[in-house]
Amino acid sequence: MTQHRTWIPLVITGLIIGAAFIGVYVGLQRSPEPHHLPIAVVGDELTTAARTGLGDKVEITKVSSLTDGAALVRDGDAIAVVGATSPTALRLEYAGASGFSESGAARQLVGGLAAEGGFTVEEADIVPLVAYDSRGLSAFYVVFGVTLSSFVLAQGLTGATATVRLRHRLYAMAGFAVAIGLIAATIAGPIYGSLTPSFPLLALSLILLSAASAFATKALGAWLGPAGIGLAVLILTTVGNATSGATIGYDLLPGWAQAVSAKLPPGAAVRAVNDFGYFDGSGAWSSIAVLVAWFLVGFALVLLRQGLNDRRARDSATFAHPVAATH
Repeated sequence: MTQHRTWIPLVITGLIIGAAFIGVYVGLQRSPEPHHLPIAVVGDELTTAARTGLGDKVEITKVSSLTDGAALVRDGDAIAVVGATSPTALRLEYAGASGFSESGAARQLVGGLAAEGGFTVEEADIVPLVAYDSRGLSAFYVVFGVTLSSFVLAQGLTGATATVRLRHRLYAMAGFAVAIGLIAATIAGPIYGSLTPSFPLLALSLILLSAASAFATKALGAWLGPAGIGLAVLILTTVGNATSGATIGYDLLPGWAQAVSAKLPPGAAVRAVNDFGYFDGSGAWSSIAVLVAWFLVGFALVLLRQGLNDRRARDSATFAHPVAATH
């Protein structure tokens, strides 16, 4: 006899996940608008004009020269720098490596500001994307692939709790994280040349991403059962990847997406890869810390769940055989 309590929740969970996936990905693509896009501006007069004309679409840092502003761009602290080179001309230097959406927004905003003031604009991409990542999407696909494969492994191991001991499940997830991290880094780095961090830093970022994704999924499944696996799909592969900033730049995301972007493993991994590859790398370590935190918390919750289960089993055995337990 079919037990409807078994299949109905699975169908509902699948519908929720599918609707959420489509809703988040398509919704974020509808009309992205810049919010506090970081731009360096040279001089008092141009800074005032930019603040007046662009409002909260930009977050302006006043600098004394294009050279100083370019340093901020190369460090990843600004998307672009703009300054006047003559009474009728502006120079815009931007980081194409920040992504098409972010650099495109900066170019569009400065272009509109220049048109209002009767300026011409000379543009230069001073932190360009590598030739083999012409659209700037390689980080997204690599991060998505590592996250998805790690989730699938953890989901399978959660279903094999009765036949695979805990330590073997932990070994499998840890070993898989190292293997997929090295494989992904090798393909995207030395083989394809699509991601530019040094191999050790790229591999470290992807290994930690896998560990964070797998152990978080395992923890959610251990504590919440099938609902936890569904929640892992929503958090990691749906919301996490959609808000990672790889397809739509962080500064073009709506407020709720900005709030979670860097705190979820996919967003942290994308930032680490880009910061290590194109900028000075100093900002990447906070992203590495996020990945480590997800891994450690997931690991601790898995151990805690197993400890509670073991204690419950011992208590049940003691209750069932009180005489044997006293000998």
